Amino acid sequence: MSLEDPNIVHRDAAKRIALVIANPATSSVTGWPVGFWWSELTHPWYVFTEKGYQVDVYSPRGGRCEGDAMSHPDDPSGYSASDLISRGFIHTPALRALVEDTRPLAALSPTDYDALVVAGGQAPMFAFEAETALHRSFEAFLADGRIACALCHGTAVLAFARGPDGQPLVRGRTVTGFANVEEDFADEAVWAAGLLPRDRHLMPWRIEDRLKALGANYIQAGRWRGFAVRDGNLVTGQQNFSGEETARAVVEALGG
Repeated sequence: MSLEDPNIVHRDAAKRIALVIANPATSSVTGWPVGFWWSELTHPWYVFTEKGYQVDVYSPRGGRCEGDAMSHPDDPSGYSASDLISRGFIHTPALRALVEDTRPLAALSPTDYDALVVAGGQAPMFAFEAETALHRSFEAFLADGRIACALCHGTAVLAFARGPDGQPLVRGRTVTGFANVEEDFADEAVWAAGLLPRDRHLMPWRIEDRLKALGANYIQAGRWRGFAVRDGNLVTGQQNFSGEETARAVVEALGG
């Protein structure tokens, strides 16, 4: 790669990140409203902005987005009560406003950014198949030598993105994403609570199974362990506890 290569990111220029969260959707399994997961936005945001990067928040269709209920630190379940980073983000009006009015992917120019980061949550599993603008953006970043990253159920985009040859983008690549052992845990939780019968699963399909079927070398670090993997300019993170690890892998890929 020559010094004239436009894909080189110079240390004296602020790096720019396009961080994508899902638009609100409805689970076809439960009928519940689903959205993005707060920590998968806020923890990468914190890592990137601490490095001095510029971060812009996008969604496939733009506009107001909603976090999954249990990812909110104030949710009565208490599941995310200890997530102080998300709590600080949510209760900072200027930052919360970024989620109230996200930029649409149609307005994104890949050459304006050094990396594309796709956060997860439950909505991607029900909505990303139809979000062709997201597929094309992810494909463009990879093809252009820029960093393309997906986290947790945000890795659903990898089930639909294709390479220049029309083959699955993940074929032959090492990736991670929400693991079957974690899906089993989530299913058991909703079954035990009587929210679903035991012959139905919370998710309509599974990341690990789908990516393996597409020819990916899928790996994971065990249930609920922070984990991210980089394969060239593709970065993936395992689940909602992997936001920091995933963001740091992106930072490393960008040269710090």
